[in-house]
Amino acid sequence: MLNAAENKYITQVGPGTPMGNLFRRYWLPAMLASELPEPDCAPVKLRLLGEDLVAFRTTSGRIGVIDAYCPHRNANLYWGRNEDEGLRCVYHGWKFDTSGACVDMPNEPASSRYAEKVKQAAYQATERGGVIWVYMGPAELAPELPGLEWTVVPESHRMATKRIQACNYLQNLEGEIDSSHVSFLHRNFDRTSREGPAMDLDQHPVFFVKETDYGMAISARREDGTEKFYWRVTPFMLPSYTMIPGSIEGGMVFTSAIPMDDETMIGVTVSWRADRPLNDEEIAHVKAGMGPHVQTDAKFNPLRNKGNDYAIDRELQKASSFTGIKGVREQDMAVQEDQRGRVSDRTREHLGTTDLGVIAARRRLIKQARDLEKGIEPPQARNAAAYRVRSAAVTAVRAQPWEEAVKDVMVAQAVS
Repeated sequence: MLNAAENKYITQVGPGTPMGNLFRRYWLPAMLASELPEPDCAPVKLRLLGEDLVAFRTTSGRIGVIDAYCPHRNANLYWGRNEDEGLRCVYHGWKFDTSGACVDMPNEPASSRYAEKVKQAAYQATERGGVIWVYMGPAELAPELPGLEWTVVPESHRMATKRIQACNYLQNLEGEIDSSHVSFLHRNFDRTSREGPAMDLDQHPVFFVKETDYGMAISARREDGTEKFYWRVTPFMLPSYTMIPGSIEGGMVFTSAIPMDDETMIGVTVSWRADRPLNDEEIAHVKAGMGPHVQTDAKFNPLRNKGNDYAIDRELQKASSFTGIKGVREQDMAVQEDQRGRVSDRTREHLGTTDLGVIAARRRLIKQARDLEKGIEPPQARNAAAYRVRSAAVTAVRAQPWEEAVKDVMVAQAVS
């Protein structure tokens, strides 16, 4: 468990906090590109790392992410007019470009140069892989975007979804790297786990952790019922990205836990294949909110949520489902959003042997934030190539080390 000070340190992400500063050194997948579908489209509200922002796409297609409140009289720029390469406040007409510069101040005399002295906070943003990425750190330290495989495959090979989740980012991240819960939370009694009989046969996996150039590889070993082991390896990619074996056969899944503030997060999930376009069945799977995806309303709030008890069916729970909740992601949300509140009190935990990966991830995050306080920049942020990795779920002979068993599986394909 963490003590109270450590729990506060790792969960607080607002401006000026150590963990918030760490997240600001990485590119964050914050929006779907479809939220800004065309030049001069309506601006979009965006909250990241405790800051209220507004995103817009200019006439030439550039993406702007700036402070939501006009520096004149604090009117919200969300109500603004997106026109002629800038966002214009509807209160008095002040206009800002993607750099935050005030490029027009029509309620001041034509001879005034006051606009040159006004600057709105603005952050770098770019589109890749159907996702809008935002970098909120020092401009001179901006790294390359992480070289994730799904960001470079053709558009037809991938699908991304987004949800707003009502808990601290760490609760979701810890769930993604915890393979132990799959044997319980996602279990159906009337069928074998989609990942094979080992997930039901061996409910107390043995964990191994290896530090990598992108963060960590967290491996869970299970008995497979034969003379082999079943290995499930989850890459934890700093600051809060993971990769899990895909629910689409032969595909892969990227997940992310991006803090909006201390109590709310954005989850961008991507399913993709490198070898071919997704077929109709696979597309329908994602749209239906199956596997790691979830159905949401127009503002990305999950349709089944804490307010309606995730549509839990107690009769289904008695008959066939361990939880009585339909949907893998909804099952995750139910336990993550209700851990003694939106920020879990980790001083009350009693961790076991299968929590090794969770413990290691916490230590890694805290160490990186403390290093940054000492002026040591996170090397992963500047190693884009290291993120070209996959997760793995393989069966191997007992004598074979897991690193050897998954070596080829975890290497992402070259995409032309």
